[in-house]
Amino acid sequence: MRTENSILMENARKSLQGNWGNAAAGTAVFTGLNLLINSFLPGIGFFLVTPTVLFGYILFTLSISRGKDAQLEQILKGFNNFIRFALAGLLIRLFIFLWSLLFIIPGIVASYSYSMAFYIMADDDSVSASEAIAKSKIMMRGNKWKLFYLHCRFIGWAILAWLFSFGIGFLWLSPYIRVSTAKFYDDLKCSSKEENMTSDNFKNIVSDGGCEDYSQDFTGSQG
Repeated sequence: MRTENSILMENARKSLQGNWGNAAAGTAVFTGLNLLINSFLPGIGFFLVTPTVLFGYILFTLSISRGKDAQLEQILKGFNNFIRFALAGLLIRLFIFLWSLLFIIPGIVASYSYSMAFYIMADDDSVSASEAIAKSKIMMRGNKWKLFYLHCRFIGWAILAWLFSFGIGFLWLSPYIRVSTAKFYDDLKCSSKEENMTSDNFKNIVSDGGCEDYSQDFTGSQG
């Protein structure tokens, strides 16, 4: 049984307790790197370099979500295998662009289909870019709306962050969103394994990484 989005957000806040400062610092590093990359390498930087930094930021917030030691150096870890993550980012953006040619909505749907690719790659170093994208598509079948609705719950916070803090509030809001998304990923993956599902959606799709404390994190919150 999938965990309600409100519980995912609650668990994200619990994981961020005592980590808000570190999370904000990580977001500042991530944002600063993106600004530098897009300033000095416009075009190429957006398509090839920023996805590598995004992977590092996802790895950083995934560590926070799982109660592990999240270090700022993780944001640069994607550069250890630059081609792998640059290719993943390039393919994802290419596929989203092609779907967007049909209209905006297919592009949005496609972005959610591929949204778990970097999480899958974070859990399994052996997965290639194309394999991660394919696995994300399978994993997100029937689950795209739930993640979209989870993200919609942050719209009000985003408006407040712009209006009352001139965007500074995103230093804390962005990791809140990312950690909540990491909770969604682990919930989708681990609850399916607990239920012993063998459908094509989940059988051999992702590794067991992050499921060690799943029962304590999720079922404990719902009890």
